[in-house]
Amino acid sequence: MTPFRPTTGTPAAHPEATHPDTLHAHLTTHLTGAARAWLDQALDEAAAHPGTHGPISVWELRLAEAGRRCGPEYADAARVLILHAARADTEAITRVYFQGTGPERRAVLHALPHLVPGPDALPLVEDALRANDTGLLAAAVGPYAARHLDAHQWRHAVLKCLFTGVSVSAVADLERRARADAELARMLGDYAAERTAAGRPVPEDLHRVLALTEPGSAPPPHGSAHPHGKES
Repeated sequence: MTPFRPTTGTPAAHPEATHPDTLHAHLTTHLTGAARAWLDQALDEAAAHPGTHGPISVWELRLAEAGRRCGPEYADAARVLILHAARADTEAITRVYFQGTGPERRAVLHALPHLVPGPDALPLVEDALRANDTGLLAAAVGPYAARHLDAHQWRHAVLKCLFTGVSVSAVADLERRARADAELARMLGDYAAERTAAGRPVPEDLHRVLALTEPGSAPPPHGSAHPHGKES
């Protein structure tokens, strides 16, 4: 399995942590003329006919087209904007998630911080955490999970990242949630011991997280939180 290393540095790379207005401005600047026109039309359609209508809504069809129209670099961000424009509620995004392709499911997970203020969409995160799709797993451990997963679920999500090669840089609010977590430290130690006993290398990310669990680990400076830790 190829390890998942999230792209960094642009709003399109972190749609879950970027305000929709900023995301839209970024895409407007970077998309080609045809792609920009398509996105504007898709957003207008979603805003004019929000929610779900019948077996499938027009904006749901646009989610399926986004990769072809906007290209893989901007497709996730475009889908998040369409979901936001459609004012998709928990019922709507649940339908999109379970009926959608892998990229559409990933976009739903990225959109959760923008669309669902409470824990109602946690079943989608829990489903993604059971998957072996590393892109889906990386999207599942974003700001929504950081806010709403309980301690037991969150620890196992971190371990799942280590098992599958997903960089822990994808885990939102890692520093705060891991700080002085003795149970997480125990789980990491057990996993490291298992790897060592089997003659396998211990992931570098494990040492990074283990250091954060130490009681004396310093909190991140104010204003320097990981970008995944922000919500709009």
